[in-house]
Amino acid sequence: MWLQRCIDRTMRRALTLSAVLLLAGCASGPSQRAAGPQPDEGEPVVPPAARIAYERAVSMMSAGELVDAELGFQAFLLEYPDYPGAHVNLAILFAARGDDLAAEASLQDALAIDPDHPAALNQLGMLYRRQGKFAEAEAAYNKAIEARPDYALAQYNLGVLNDLYLQRLEQALVHYERYQELTGEDPQVAKWIADLKRRIGTQRTANVTE
Repeated sequence: MWLQRCIDRTMRRALTLSAVLLLAGCASGPSQRAAGPQPDEGEPVVPPAARIAYERAVSMMSAGELVDAELGFQAFLLEYPDYPGAHVNLAILFAARGDDLAAEASLQDALAIDPDHPAALNQLGMLYRRQGKFAEAEAAYNKAIEARPDYALAQYNLGVLNDLYLQRLEQALVHYERYQELTGEDPQVAKWIADLKRRIGTQRTANVTE
């Protein structure tokens, strides 16, 4: 029961963190602020009208107007298919309604454009974790961190994976602490860190007395 409560709690928190990702739009830098598509090197520049349409889709997604948001991103991608962030946002929408096949296809579209896109890799890891593919999830998160070492969401998700699913407490602690370093003090994660330290200490004591 304790493990299931922890998993349920963490799933709810993961949805909250995904909402932060939505506001990142197509930006590939470290900023998490709300933004429309920010062209990376080699990507097309979109006109102001397209930026406004993209930002409207982001706003609808954040407000829970998921059908309209999906239509908005799809319309944007018809004209500007080379922005991986729009594919990632579509993947999140598909996953929210339980369509894992469509979600994975959208993530693969994003990764075909940018194989090191950290948000796409993070979402792919979340998808694999929900499917019980823990090794694949870990590899996706690690690749996201390799691509962008300051990508906090992948650190968080690696902590969750190691803590609740793989029972690798010391590895989980490393990733939660790194997440805190990158984002500032998160009260909930601080509680998890304290609990992990207690459990690790208990585990070490038990090993010594055996």
